[in-house]
Amino acid sequence: MAILGLLSLLVAASSALSALLSKPPSVLQPTPPMGYNNWAHVMCGLNESLFVETAQAMARNGLLAAGYNRINLDDCWSNFDRASNGSMAWNAEKFPRGLSWLTNYLNSLGFIAGIYTDAGILSCGGFPGAYDGCNMRTGTEAEYKAVYGRWHDVLSEQNPPMVFSESAPAYFAEAANLTDWYSVMGWVREYGQLARHSRDSLVWNSTLYWPDITGWDSIMFNYGQEVRLARYQKPGYFNDPYFLNVDHFDYTLNEKKSQFALWSSLSAPLILSTSVPRLTPDELAYLTNKDIIAINQDILALQATLVSQSDTWDVLTKSLANGDRLLTILNRGNFTGSHIVSFDQIGLPTASKVSVKDLWTGETISVKHAVLAKSIESHATAIFRLSGFGGAKVVIATGKIFNTYSLNTLTFSGKNLHWSTSTGDVSQVWQAKGDGTVRNLAYPAQCLTSTGLGKQVGIKGCSGCSAQKWGYYISGNLMSKSSRGCLTEAASGVVTVSGCLYEDNTQVVALPGGVEVIGN
Repeated sequence: MAILGLLSLLVAASSALSALLSKPPSVLQPTPPMGYNNWAHVMCGLNESLFVETAQAMARNGLLAAGYNRINLDDCWSNFDRASNGSMAWNAEKFPRGLSWLTNYLNSLGFIAGIYTDAGILSCGGFPGAYDGCNMRTGTEAEYKAVYGRWHDVLSEQNPPMVFSESAPAYFAEAANLTDWYSVMGWVREYGQLARHSRDSLVWNSTLYWPDITGWDSIMFNYGQEVRLARYQKPGYFNDPYFLNVDHFDYTLNEKKSQFALWSSLSAPLILSTSVPRLTPDELAYLTNKDIIAINQDILALQATLVSQSDTWDVLTKSLANGDRLLTILNRGNFTGSHIVSFDQIGLPTASKVSVKDLWTGETISVKHAVLAKSIESHATAIFRLSGFGGAKVVIATGKIFNTYSLNTLTFSGKNLHWSTSTGDVSQVWQAKGDGTVRNLAYPAQCLTSTGLGKQVGIKGCSGCSAQKWGYYISGNLMSKSSRGCLTEAASGVVTVSGCLYEDNTQVVALPGGVEVIGN
């Protein structure tokens, strides 16, 4: 579900509103929001007591102090029928003291309250939506006030301004043609601070309607959607892969911790949807890990991107505001294993001696040449902070280049350039340098070279010519600066440069983080 605001509330909606907005907001939320939402926990079973008890528990157990300061009411808070004046009205049985009282109470504890509505006629739960811009009733009859006249007024004139979370992209995420998904992802970030891009994760009774997937499948599906979209993220706008439903019965502790580590690496919102008073000491310990939260709240707000990916191991990296480098290693496999990542695979000088801090244990060691993630259990994630290598000025944007529709990866075997299934091999790791060249990590003296429109792309000795210069656009197009054509996945995995199409399945690609995104 998604979340509209009243007073100082966090805002969200669930369909496109661009036509209603006169101007984009400024950067209202420089780092990802953290907090609580009820949907995956109790769905429509929300009431005043739930939020009071949740807030009290968060204030008591360290979650509020750790940064989880938003409490959001999801769908089903209102009556099915509008009030006599046409406004949406809160359900007095669920909220006997009213939403104004609840908001004031949450504020008194140090929380920011938030509420859901739908931009359509009805919400997902069949309750009144905000399509016609009707007023919202927020207090008792004596306190009644019009909080907004239309969505436009809420977003552009509210004082203080409200953070706006959108769900429009989620409705287009699983289409056979992803053009509409990419298009919506392109505009939502101009009008809000975060956006849901894919399906709900498992909710408490989700086996009733998703009987064929596990909890881990659900986490991996939304993660898999997220890693396609790094180009859209920027300070003040965050891709949202959905809630941390910590107490779902189908997760192991390793899987819960992996979701937290991955979401933090991606600078995604950290919104709990769980029975907060019943969180275990182990769960609270990882949810309040200061070192990992610092990664999530880093002011660069970069989304970690894939270095490599195989059936067993995902490796992600990103730069941090102070010049440090993040390394995150996920074990997708079913058995405990170890994995080594060389410095050059994450864009660091190979001659460096690097300080490596394990963010789970707090232990710091000095290493040369590579980082070893040792004895990582099935579905667990290692997460490291690297420093002492010279900072951001020596980092080269490095990682896989892949088609975000087919997920096939640009591969160079030394003889043949082609699109193929991701294997994690060094033949699929690329450097995107500041001079506009793209080089395979195993062949750093050779550059990706356009040979003209409609022709196969080659790998040739780097000469500095325009045919070896590329520009990466917010649309996901990697454009040749000589031919003005775009890198394309043609039939049978052939790599060509073709005339640039509008966010076409064959041409939208993901590049390593750190590459300049033109139009961002």
